[in-house]
Amino acid sequence: MKPVGIFYGSTGGSTLSIAEKIKKALGKEAHLHDISETDVATIQKYDNLIFGTSAWGIGDMQDDWEDFIDSLNEVKYEGKKIAIFGLGDQEEYPESFVDGLGTLYCRLPDKSVVVGEWPKEGYDFYFSTAEKDGKFVGLVIDEHHQADKSDERIKKWAEQLKKAFN
Repeated sequence: MKPVGIFYGSTGGSTLSIAEKIKKALGKEAHLHDISETDVATIQKYDNLIFGTSAWGIGDMQDDWEDFIDSLNEVKYEGKKIAIFGLGDQEEYPESFVDGLGTLYCRLPDKSVVVGEWPKEGYDFYFSTAEKDGKFVGLVIDEHHQADKSDERIKKWAEQLKKAFN
């Protein structure tokens, strides 16, 4: 597998923790980057990308992603594959569950390069902008109420990405 750049935004540490687990599941070819400390040139170096965000309040992306998101318009997407993951709280925010993930997806200039969709079964929510055609646009993690399922979900998603990234 070609190198994978994992770009995350993390305020409280949960998204970083999940990014580290994804890195471990993908192996030595995966490299972590805090989106608050990166630039377009760093993203451009990778053909395989993973973007991760949490949801803040009622559906906002994490602050560092909010600051960086317009820079994604400068990335050349030819030959790239992008997977995305998001954290959310389905009990506290069931009407905007993982909307940060949905916003990140919506703001990607080229959605044809997105891989790694995830089933919505096993979650209990009313609405999510991260849902498209009956699935989530990427891996969904709820560390507040389903932390016991996170490791298995990450493992399955990483196996899915290894195939998609080749």
